[in-house]
Amino acid sequence: MKPRSAALLIVLAASALAGCAGSTTAVFDSLKYAVQRNSDLASVKLNPDFRYLRASIQGRTVLLVLGYVDQHPLGPVEVWYSAEREVLRLQNGRIVGATGLTTEWRNVQLSDSPRWASILAAAFHSIKRVRDIMPGYSYGVEDTLVARPSSPPSRNSLIGVDPSSLAWFEETIARTHRTGRPGPAFDSDAVSRFAVRIDGTQETVVYGEQCLSKEVCFAWQRWPVESLAGQSRSK
Repeated sequence: MKPRSAALLIVLAASALAGCAGSTTAVFDSLKYAVQRNSDLASVKLNPDFRYLRASIQGRTVLLVLGYVDQHPLGPVEVWYSAEREVLRLQNGRIVGATGLTTEWRNVQLSDSPRWASILAAAFHSIKRVRDIMPGYSYGVEDTLVARPSSPPSRNSLIGVDPSSLAWFEETIARTHRTGRPGPAFDSDAVSRFAVRIDGTQETVVYGEQCLSKEVCFAWQRWPVESLAGQSRSK
């Protein structure tokens, strides 16, 4: 079967977005067109009035659109939607919610959301995380995350941006010592990565890699590439 043309648009009605915090139905209904699986997103003409993420999720390349932003004491939470009813909630680049996937994270709570520049200046930074995981009904799962600066990985899914132009970070689940205190030891099976553009006091997480489970890992990037500089200045 031949794939259909990739030149399709995601279009959202601005009026629907205004009231979507209470209901996601209006946002899904406003997704008139979806970029097809395995299509070349670089060839898709996008509406410049909206913000997008390009994501590789379970073997699919999809485009997500920013539905709205929730204000939070630790920083704004961006709520992103795909045409296949997948929803990602990102706070400072970290996943604080994911639904519509075979593994879901709900009610994610972080103890801290430090500035990336402060992590860059430190050896490491610890963050407590509590979340509910579905399926399996795992409630109140607690982790200690350890974030540290890193070099650009030899393999990544970043497109159109020089990896060396960004500040890179790794975030892992800390091994617990007998004292119960997290230390600068890292679990290589649970590495998240973030690439951040730091411009003075402005910080934009351009790219991220994170796993919801061993089976569900994905990479995302702010899209299109040419809009990144403007987004950084506008934040």
